[in-house]
Amino acid sequence: MFSVLGFAVGINAFFVPFVKAAFHISTAKSYLVTTATFSAFMLFGIPSGKILMIAGYKRSMFFSFLLMALGMLLIVPASIWISFPVFLFALFINGMGQTLLNTAVNPYITILGSEKSAAKRISIMGTCNKLSFGLAPVVLAIFMDTVNIQLSDAIIPFYVITGILVLLGILSYFAPLPEVKATGEDDSTETKSDYTNSKTSILQFPHLLLGALSIFLYVGVENIALVSINDYAIELGLPSPEKFAVYVSVGYILGYFLGIILIPKIVSQTNALKINAALGIISSMCIVVLPGGMSIYFVALLGLANSLLWPAIWPLALAGLGKFTKKGSSLMVMGIAGGGLLPPVLGLLKDYFTSYQQAYWMLLPIYMYFLFYAVKGHKIRIV
Repeated sequence: MFSVLGFAVGINAFFVPFVKAAFHISTAKSYLVTTATFSAFMLFGIPSGKILMIAGYKRSMFFSFLLMALGMLLIVPASIWISFPVFLFALFINGMGQTLLNTAVNPYITILGSEKSAAKRISIMGTCNKLSFGLAPVVLAIFMDTVNIQLSDAIIPFYVITGILVLLGILSYFAPLPEVKATGEDDSTETKSDYTNSKTSILQFPHLLLGALSIFLYVGVENIALVSINDYAIELGLPSPEKFAVYVSVGYILGYFLGIILIPKIVSQTNALKINAALGIISSMCIVVLPGGMSIYFVALLGLANSLLWPAIWPLALAGLGKFTKKGSSLMVMGIAGGGLLPPVLGLLKDYFTSYQQAYWMLLPIYMYFLFYAVKGHKIRIV
């Protein structure tokens, strides 16, 4: 399931430069590809939480695959009609499926075992996610020419992707996945001393709200690195620009392997977040001050800097939510909308400065916020 999510985002990385040429639009408009997908996380986040509470984890995962399949299928008529609005609508429907799947699978992995080792489990999942992300642009480039752009090339690949998603949905429905609950999630097990007992709303958990903001910013910088690096390579005139997204994925996978090995025995989830935030700060500064041919490799290094942010933020934000875990998960997933809102800001800055390098300045304050959440933000509680 994490592989499917990675491939879905990887499709966006391929489509940003592809649609810019196919529809003859600006860089900022081409980033509407990510906006269409990730706005679904904001608009469909709360409904996804309600679906999860009614249907449970397993059936929600099944429904999510069907939504994603429908979105991929709609890319076919969009390609036939050469309609950018229909194309964006297809990606929005696919984003709804991703929203529901994220709402279900992330808390599922978090509460499946020990809270202290949640980041380790999510790192294992993340490895599958980023391998698929890196493969998506390469696989699509085999069927869709990035030089002589033809929208008709999207028809057969997306029929195939639709069929695969439907098949995976059926397999997930019949898979022996147990229904799990977070500590205190069942009202019958609540005690008067429980931290959540006096709470009436998820808005009464500051560490969750700050965590949702962290996810918003994280997915934004994740997609900035993953989606913009190919276009940055094109701007610099580098050969085989599609390969640079793979470099970002390699950084993620390296970070995930380190998380699997080191967390929690050697490095705690909190310290992993601190280390990665600091690496992000350093990488951001190098991107904007070094020559372009060198700076692009620090964009790739953001993959390593970002790798353990998601695995560490989720368990820290969901800690102690008890019966509010599913609602908290839906709020966190709404934060994924940052993946659609921040990349267009980068696109606007790039068009304004006529340079990706200057536009990347926006990354620095974001990584400074991650450091704040790691040091203090996740500890804030209202008793």
